[in-house]
Amino acid sequence: MDGNFVFPIIIGFIVLQRMVELGIAKSNEKWMKHQGAIEFGVSHYRYMVLIHVLFFICLITEKVYWDHGLSHLWPILLSVFLMAQIIRIWVITSLGRYWNTKIIVLKNAKIIQKGPYRFIKHPNYFVVTIELVVVPLLYDLYFTAGVFTILNAIILMIRIPEEEKALKELTEYEGTFQECNRFLPKVVKKV
Repeated sequence: MDGNFVFPIIIGFIVLQRMVELGIAKSNEKWMKHQGAIEFGVSHYRYMVLIHVLFFICLITEKVYWDHGLSHLWPILLSVFLMAQIIRIWVITSLGRYWNTKIIVLKNAKIIQKGPYRFIKHPNYFVVTIELVVVPLLYDLYFTAGVFTILNAIILMIRIPEEEKALKELTEYEGTFQECNRFLPKVVKKV
């Protein structure tokens, strides 16, 4: 497979996907706020957006200046990427009008426990983390993979507690996900 041909297709796909997601998020935000929802985490959101914008800049720059070609593991990495896209769609459709890129919580809203939320508390962050690792590794772009894995971990250490705090404050979130981990599905159930 010609990696140089596929690179713009993958990047174009991800950028288009992000634009569609931002449209969905904006529509959902408007609907939720009209219902009386409250936004949390405003102070860190801009840094989260900045990380994602810088990811694309760094990815493209590293590819242009230090082209390592397509990874010899590309079939596995591409499969993981495609599986992450399926999970992403599953997340968005499971949350419906409640899905957003921001932390927007509607007081007393029923906590969604269907789809991937049966197995993991934050599947969307899981998918984003997979993408930030897998997409650069498709082209052996180790600098981008390493730096943005670290930056993503830092922002999620702020974001996830903020989101959970907001959900606990306004919904029946406490105790809802006792059988789920925050980020990775449980492999073994407690007896």
